[in-house]
Amino acid sequence: MENDQQLDKALQAAQMYYFQNLPMKRIASELQVSHSTISRLLTWARNEGLIEIRINDARRRSSPLEELIKLHFKLKAVKVVPVAEVAGENVWRDRVARVAANYLNQFMGPDMILGVAVSHMVNQISACLTPKSLLNAQIVQLNGGEYVPGLAREQAGNLIAHVANNYEGIGHLFSVPSFFDFLETREVLWKESSIQRILELQNRSNLILFSPESIQDNDRLKRLPQLKEQTDVVGLVSNIFIREDGSYDDIELNQQACGPDLTLFHQVERVICAASGLKHLECLKGALNGRYLTDLIIDEPTARRLVDSFSDIKISTNRAFSG
Repeated sequence: MENDQQLDKALQAAQMYYFQNLPMKRIASELQVSHSTISRLLTWARNEGLIEIRINDARRRSSPLEELIKLHFKLKAVKVVPVAEVAGENVWRDRVARVAANYLNQFMGPDMILGVAVSHMVNQISACLTPKSLLNAQIVQLNGGEYVPGLAREQAGNLIAHVANNYEGIGHLFSVPSFFDFLETREVLWKESSIQRILELQNRSNLILFSPESIQDNDRLKRLPQLKEQTDVVGLVSNIFIREDGSYDDIELNQQACGPDLTLFHQVERVICAASGLKHLECLKGALNGRYLTDLIIDEPTARRLVDSFSDIKISTNRAFSG
């Protein structure tokens, strides 16, 4: 009952504030509550997805950075997130996560299967999602592993469950290790009907969300003796090791890794990649060269380094955004 009353009050306050353009002080007076209560109600309404804020700029054109990356790698869309370089990589990552969460919500619809590659960045994106009720939505984990790389005590199952709850959908866990000690174990598990069901769901994904990962983000992988011999590996896409040119199928380490065949990323209509931080840049270039994404959300400092790596054109650092 209390939640229903809060919902009614929040909707009433939102309609008065956004549709009637009334100031908070006036709304508080009419609803006979304090000014701070109105502020809390509006914040709650936004967090619960009752309010969606759009900026419709008819003059909006892609920035030079976005256009260069989009054309060079033949992507469907590129979103460069404005952020001051001096803010630091934690702030870059937070801004990218917020934009990526909003972007994902735009494309996630009813009856869709969202393939989620568990990672530190994707975990941050999940925390920024606003609720969206969808009919028959399914969320499937693409890469194995119980814990989110780079986060202490954070379970992958919690991430998948959180995304599924956000869309009022069903979550499907890929309950296998991120990296098998013995190839024989992987071969036996892949014959199990429960694993076959997850693999089939993965292959039916309509939308994929992932983030390129540096090997430095995964302590266990850094200790693998085979990795020391594989000097051309630049990082991972959904737990699959790739080279700078995007190739992966003849990397011996991938025989024991638990991740999808990356040809899946070529088959899905929309593959959203969120990338932030210079340590992930080499892996991002590998993912771009392998054409494993259609849409890229990236922070501005990392985007500039990316463009500098493939173009003689230097983008001016003078811009309206001051950070």
